[in-house]
Amino acid sequence: MPLSSHPLSPDDLLEDLAGPADLLIVQDLDGVCMELVHDPRHRRLEPAYLRAARRLEGQFAVLTNGEHEGSRGVNRVVEAALAGQADPAAEGLYLPGLAAGGVQLQDRFARVSHPGVSAGEIAFLAATPDQLRRALLERLPTVLPQLTAEERAARVEAAVLDNPLSPSLNLNGLFAASGGSVERQQDLQALALELMQGLLEQARAAGLGRSFFLHLAPNLGSRDGMEQLKPASTSGTGTTDVQLMLRGALKEVGLLVLLNQAIARRTGSAPLGADFNVRTAPHDHPSLLELARSAIPPALMPRLVGVGDTITSMPAPGGGWLRGGSDRGFLTLLQELGEVFGTANRVVLVDSSGGAVDRPSHADGELAGLTDPEDPLRIDASLAGGPAQYVALFQQLAERRS
Repeated sequence: MPLSSHPLSPDDLLEDLAGPADLLIVQDLDGVCMELVHDPRHRRLEPAYLRAARRLEGQFAVLTNGEHEGSRGVNRVVEAALAGQADPAAEGLYLPGLAAGGVQLQDRFARVSHPGVSAGEIAFLAATPDQLRRALLERLPTVLPQLTAEERAARVEAAVLDNPLSPSLNLNGLFAASGGSVERQQDLQALALELMQGLLEQARAAGLGRSFFLHLAPNLGSRDGMEQLKPASTSGTGTTDVQLMLRGALKEVGLLVLLNQAIARRTGSAPLGADFNVRTAPHDHPSLLELARSAIPPALMPRLVGVGDTITSMPAPGGGWLRGGSDRGFLTLLQELGEVFGTANRVVLVDSSGGAVDRPSHADGELAGLTDPEDPLRIDASLAGGPAQYVALFQQLAERRS
């Protein structure tokens, strides 16, 4: 069903979340608290949002496939938002939680760690952005022949994201240069996938064959352990990001890491173990749910709120639905944890269609392209006003709970 049988209005959602003593908000970033843009370096955060997150300390954590650190990391966006107003390191105004899908852990003072990641893996990742730049510069003339050499260089610089733990290709700027041609957009998607699969081959040759996987956003779910590309079409651009990610960097696994840490902060004991991380955890959905059920005492389970924007659903050839999206896994697990533990967990979906990136809109209430009538993921609240509406609600909630 597109929405739960009793969807909450924004005002109802605020009232619903203002009261519970034990609350943990797990929130995606891009498209949720800031508009989607073609170049991550142009993202913007509201200083008031950052201060609200600080007031919700212990009740709030981010869970993103982006990264905290690096030239395009969210920490740079935080610093730009507070420039001339506050020192985020001194005041603890960085966003705590997991980035790079779950392998980059940060507290509110930007103290970063990489649980379970080896030096060899980090070295391999560090070498990939330059390879991607060279390959794109060589191959782009055949896909976008109208660009000058200078224009190609600028587009490539924006497209190759030199994230320390998840180097990526972001196609938004290249799509913008395609003149609206779906065929060229599909060619760009195929090129991105080819180049990133080449990195997987290099990793295997270097003895790191079990270290990495490709994350596609948005995607159409997984088949045989591989995420499926959402092709560009006349109704939308489909997959815009291809990320080389560390095995285990899955948001649903990260959800359990954040939950384990939240309980440890509150009680002094981590039910899943003090060293539990996404590299050593089970990676399949049923095992994650069973682990939580068997290891976490119901009395310790907080009420969970999952906030995201990226889920997809498209009719499958021959019937049924192809469902995916980088937020779907953790939102689904969060919903199921509520059912198992008897807590009224909430799934909140933010409309990210108002940014520079083509995404389905919530405006008509149908959530077409996002969910479907048979979708097991129920959306408790849809924020059609996008990141601005969510940030306003987030600030009100922080005021109510502080």
